[in-house]
Amino acid sequence: MIKAFLNSWARWALLGVFLASFTIGEPLEAQPRSELKGTVDEVITILNNPSLKGAGNDQARRDLLRSAIGPRFDYREMAKRSLARHWRDLSDEEREEFVEVFADLLQQSYVSKIEAYTDQEIIYPEERVDEDFAEVETKIVIGSEREIPIDYRLYETETGWRVYDVVIEGVSLINNYRSQFNRIINQDSYDALLNRMHTKQEEEVAN
Repeated sequence: MIKAFLNSWARWALLGVFLASFTIGEPLEAQPRSELKGTVDEVITILNNPSLKGAGNDQARRDLLRSAIGPRFDYREMAKRSLARHWRDLSDEEREEFVEVFADLLQQSYVSKIEAYTDQEIIYPEERVDEDFAEVETKIVIGSEREIPIDYRLYETETGWRVYDVVIEGVSLINNYRSQFNRIINQDSYDALLNRMHTKQEEEVAN
């Protein structure tokens, strides 16, 4: 279940964010979109760098990708929203541990998908900004007959706009995580959830 929750959603979420160097449509002038575009450019530069290609450069390439991706997502906020009411039951130390594991698994999943990207086009139909919050609509264009809508929910911080949720074909990433986390905790325990996530971490490292 942990593998499914990390991988099934991450595939399209990361494509929507990180393939936007192939965008068409209106200029990306609004600040949330322009900041996403900055992250996109950095990621594409890393992927296209000849000196970072090949299996022998996997670790160096992935480290750079993580550094590029990390500042755009607020993993703590995503983790907090995913745990919902269970977040209140954790100590400060437990919260820090959960955020660390949550972020690491998401980054591992994202990076593995980013490395296999293709030349899909992204369009930006609309952006809505309401004070410190924004939602950026995107569509991944696949061939001539299919478009996958992906919306990014961001909020403004002192260091820029950061993603706290991704809505894929009308389904919230955070709501999906929250449902699965809540089910595991209620049926078993929070420790059981954390143990599953640690197991998944070890499997990813082994691979």
